[in-house]
Amino acid sequence: MQKLSFQETLDQIVAEDRRYDREAYVFVREALDHTIKTLKKDRSRNEARHVTGQELLEGIREHALKEYGPMAITVLGLWGVRNCENFGDIVFNLVEKGVLGKTDQDRREDFQSGYDFQAVFVSPFRPSLPARIKTSLTRQLKPARETHRPVKKSDIPR
Repeated sequence: MQKLSFQETLDQIVAEDRRYDREAYVFVREALDHTIKTLKKDRSRNEARHVTGQELLEGIREHALKEYGPMAITVLGLWGVRNCENFGDIVFNLVEKGVLGKTDQDRREDFQSGYDFQAVFVSPFRPSLPARIKTSLTRQLKPARETHRPVKKSDIPR
């Protein structure tokens, strides 16, 4: 039996599980390559090692921001990816087809305690006000002291 190419394997996966666009699978594989390269840079020795779910999630975050910037959350959403658990589903679909390997310790649940998409893909791109403007606005927005005086007829608009 001939081994299927990555593209043929993706055809099978998306035919069986339509939740995620094929581009999401390609992206996860690219993000894994990015993660491996990053981990090799951080290590003094050049030995191969297993990438954990948390390490892969961090690599996915970095890769998404590098490739798509402020559009990352939109692009991922178009592919059906809305949270870290979705990345776990994609990874384990690839594992089940033999594209990726896993250890006995690897679980889908490793992807549940990931990050909040809004916090990592949206917040970094929100503009922030300079400190002097924030201080000025804070002073202006402080609630005025309430005065307890009786309402007069002249207070009511006609």
